[in-house]
Amino acid sequence: MGTEIPGFSFTNHKQPKRRIAPKAVARFKERVRELTSRTRSISLDRMVQDLAEYLRGWIGYFGRCETPSVLEELEKWFRRRLQSMVWKQWKRGTTRYRELRKRGIVAQEAAQTAGSSEGTWHLANTPALKLALSNAYFASLGLPELTAHG
Repeated sequence: MGTEIPGFSFTNHKQPKRRIAPKAVARFKERVRELTSRTRSISLDRMVQDLAEYLRGWIGYFGRCETPSVLEELEKWFRRRLQSMVWKQWKRGTTRYRELRKRGIVAQEAAQTAGSSEGTWHLANTPALKLALSNAYFASLGLPELTAHG
């Protein structure tokens, strides 16, 4: 057997590549779910701070994997989770509309998104929320990127 590195596995290519093991990805998602749980009763700033601390440690260990697509997918997933969580915090349609407008979303799109009966996970993937709660917004709160270190 070859050398084992905890948390990593290897692809079956002629030139094997170091990748993040599926169990490590599952643990990552589980921990992010804990850190972004609505039952924690903490502010968005504090939640992002806690998540950023975890991500920096995780990036330090897994950031040098040779399959960046895994990091890209995880990043999309946890950012969408954060967008969904913020959308839930803006409970009422009027609040949602006001917050979208405040973040530069045009009136018609803000009204359409705020009035939608779609679920939060679906809405987190809409253009309005992607713009209103962009990567730059979360970066301004101190959230690091997984893919910037790969």
